[in-house]
Formats: sequence, C-alpha cells, structure tokens
Amino acid sequence: MAVASGAIAALALPPLDFPAAPFIAFPLLVWLLDGIGTRRTLLGALFADFAIGWLFGFGYFLAGLWWLGSAMLVDAAAFAVFIPVAVLGLPAVLAVYFGLATLIARRFWIDSALRILALAASLALLEYFRAFVLTGFPWNELGVLAAQTPLLSQSVSVVGLHGLSLLALIVFAAPAVIADRHARAPMLVVAALIVALDLGYGAWRLANHPTRFVDDLTVSVVQANIAQSDKFDEAQAQKIFAKQIAVTEKGRQDRHDKASIPAKTGGPAIIDATEKKTHRLIIWPESSIPFILTERPEAVAQLADMIQPDETLIAGAPRIEPMPSGGERLYNSVLVVDDNGEIVDARDKVHLVPFGEYMPFGPLMERLGIMNLTEMPGGYSAGTQREEIKLKGIPAFLPLVCYEAIFPDEIVASMRGSRPGFLVNDTNDGWFGMTPGPHQHLRLAELSAVAVGLPLIRAANTGISVVTDAYGREIDALALGATGTIESRLPVAAPATPYARLQNIPFFILMSMCFFAILVVRRFISRQTS
Repeated sequence: MAVASGAIAALALPPLDFPAAPFIAFPLLVWLLDGIGTRRTLLGALFADFAIGWLFGFGYFLAGLWWLGSAMLVDAAAFAVFIPVAVLGLPAVLAVYFGLATLIARRFWIDSALRILALAASLALLEYFRAFVLTGFPWNELGVLAAQTPLLSQSVSVVGLHGLSLLALIVFAAPAVIADRHARAPMLVVAALIVALDLGYGAWRLANHPTRFVDDLTVSVVQANIAQSDKFDEAQAQKIFAKQIAVTEKGRQDRHDKASIPAKTGGPAIIDATEKKTHRLIIWPESSIPFILTERPEAVAQLADMIQPDETLIAGAPRIEPMPSGGERLYNSVLVVDDNGEIVDARDKVHLVPFGEYMPFGPLMERLGIMNLTEMPGGYSAGTQREEIKLKGIPAFLPLVCYEAIFPDEIVASMRGSRPGFLVNDTNDGWFGMTPGPHQHLRLAELSAVAVGLPLIRAANTGISVVTDAYGREIDALALGATGTIESRLPVAAPATPYARLQNIPFFILMSMCFFAILVVRRFISRQTS
C-alpha cells in the first residue's frame, strides 16, 4: 500500500499533471503512519517509521523516474546492463530521504489533526537536504505536484520551492483529518487558507504584471532535433553542425517570408516587428557544436558566414583549457560567438551530472567496469564559478547548462551583488526520447525562473524549447521531437522576488512554526491527560 501510494502521487507530475493524485496519496501515507502503532523496542519502532516512508518514496521515484532507463539504451551494447541500477537503484537511494522524513515526523506524532504539520515539515526539510547532499538531486521535489500552471506557481517567488513543498503537503494531507476528533476544524481552515492565499496571490500577480518586452532585441531558439545516438558517432559531427546551421538559416528565411506577405487589402507589405533593426540572439542547445570549435577553422568560417551583423550566437559546446602542469581539462560550456566567428565569452558548467559527466569515486568505479555515459576518459571538469555574461547593448544573462536550471538555490547564490536580465538554459534531453523526462525537466526549469523572477530562454536539442516571461507564461514553444526555431522578442525581467532576496528564510520560518505548533499542542494534551 505504501509503494502504491507513492506511485499514485507521481501521477501529478508532468506530463500527466493529474491534480487529484496527491489528495489520495498523502492521506494514505498519514493513515499508514497512524497504523504503525507501538513497538516493543525502540529499534523496531524506528525501523517501522522509516520503512513506511521509504516504501512510499520508492513508489514515488520509481513511477516518476523510470524513464532514466532510456538513457542506457542510447548505447545499449555498453550500458543496457545498468538499466536496473538506473530504474531501481536510484529510486531506492532517493527514498531514503522520505524514510528519514517519516522517522522524524513520527517523533512529533500526536493524536490530533495537527500531526500532518509534522509530516509536511519533515518531508519538506528532507527535500531541502535532497537539493544539495551528495551534490544534490532535487528532481521532482514534492512542491512540483502543486505547480501545474502559472497561476499555481507564483507562490514559489515568495517561499521558494521548499516552502511550496511544505504548504502543498499540508493541503494534500488535509483530507486525512476529516475523521479526527482533535483540532480537525482548525487544521481544515489552515489548509483552506493556504489554498485561498496561493490562488489569490497567483491571480493578483499575473493580472497586475502583463508581459512586457525588451526594446530592440529578439531571440531565435534553434531546436535541430538530432538523435542522441548520432552524437556518439564522431563521423556525424560535421553533419550535426551542418544541420544546426541549416535549421537556423531556415528559421531566418521563414521569418523573412512571413514579413514579406502582402496585406490582404492590397496595401503595403506587413512588416513583422521582429524584422526591425534589432539585435538578435541565436540560441543553440547544449553540445550543439559537437567538437572543439577552436580546432576547426572551417567551422569558424561557417559560423562567420551564418551569423549576420547585429546577431550573436549562444551555443553549447565542449571547451578545452591547457593545465600549467601539462595536459588539458575538458569543460561542458556555453560559448558566445560574434558575427566574425570569434568566441567573445564563455562559461563552463559548474554542477556536473554524476555518472553522466563525471564519475564519483572514479578509480573504484573503473575497476568495477562502470563508465561515464559520455564515454570520455576522466569526464568533464567542473567550472569554478557560475556568473552572468555581459554583452554590449544586451541585458546581462545567466547561462545554465542542462540540469543546472533545476537548482534555484544555486541560481540565487550566483546572483549575489548583481541581477541578470534573463536565464539561458542550454540542454540536451535527447537521452530520454519521448518520455516524461523532458516534460519534468522543463517544469523544474520554469519554476526556477519564476522563483527568481527572470525570463527563461530554453534551447533543447530534441525539445522542449521555450521562451517564457518572468512569471512562467510561455511566449512560444517547440514540442518534444519537433524541428524548427522559436522567433520571439525577449521578455522583461520582473523586480527581484522575495525568494531572490531572502532565499530560504521564509521556508525555515514556516517549518519552525509547524514543529513549534506540534510541541505546544503536545504539551497541552499531556497536561489534559495528566
């Protein structure tokens, strides 16, 4: 029952977004914890408390992350043997956080409706730790279940994703207290108040902040839709590069054709606003340049021919840096290329993917026959600092490579002392095919952008590419598996959000209030029964 309850909760994740699922799953979890009863030994009690949460978490992560196995099929001959580790092993590890959360919650368990505060606060606390322990993996944090539309996502700009997880869990678990005798009405009122404040704040924020755009600046987001298996073949590198250019050129031609359509009335040609004399940013996804650009003079010349005056290319590519002691370091980077084909700036990915871009405990793993998915000896090196890129005449932007966009705490930390005008997320979800993975990745990136109040320009190799405003409203998008370009103006940034200024202080205040309320009620109950 615990495993099934966790799996039910995952039905509210993208792309299904089934809103009723958490209202079934979390009351079941509360009742399962109620049913543990007492154990003769402390060890037996701790094990039972942990086991219910672990089983629930295993069901949740198994149902929510099964698609990770598809990455092992890109090069099935080398990696298919690791499918059980990806599909079963990772959920088993991540479920430990839920097990620890229910173990903590049971230490605060009382015969009152307020016990759901203990569960919500404990789960949210462990979700906070999941975001950074062992480099962090906050994928599908529980707050995502409550943020299925821009209307429902705005609260993340105040309390952050961890705070949203806490408030959402109180609401999701509220049906469990309907049969309670103590504090049922106050707890249901609190849950209803949370819902009303969330909806009211979301409606107010969206209604009073219409989308505005930066003058004289447009973006072209290129989605070339290149199969991940082709990226393993070095012989395909030039074809991949050529397709990136071809899709970019086709987008330019389509834009020109659209701007030249005669008006139906027989008047002058319709002039698209994006065809005025403006600067244009061309955004290519992660690893869109599949070689070291500085080692390919002919590729530099091709880029110089493609990039027109008043255009700048932002592209994902590997970058090599010589080491003073000899040898080289390889980085997964974002390059900024001008209309002369020159690299005018670059940023390296700071938060690498374990087992994908680098190998934890490398020598031990090599002896066990485990290798990086990238199949590069030593993998990538991590960049030393994440910082914005400033170009003349363009708002500063913060480049985020792949799943760096799902760490809002790190994004805020990188903005100390300055605030960029927008986020650029170069990613490649081609590893995961037509599965829920790219949909989940997009939702997490959009929530990060709403949390900090910045527009999001997301270029994904196989999708889903989007342009959103600072409030999470999609200006335009390309579907998963589509080939083409997004032609859009750049939305204006919102004022710095409470979360961007205070980070997780509101979350810690809310969590402390929950535990304090439990302790007060517990003392009151003990006095009544003594």
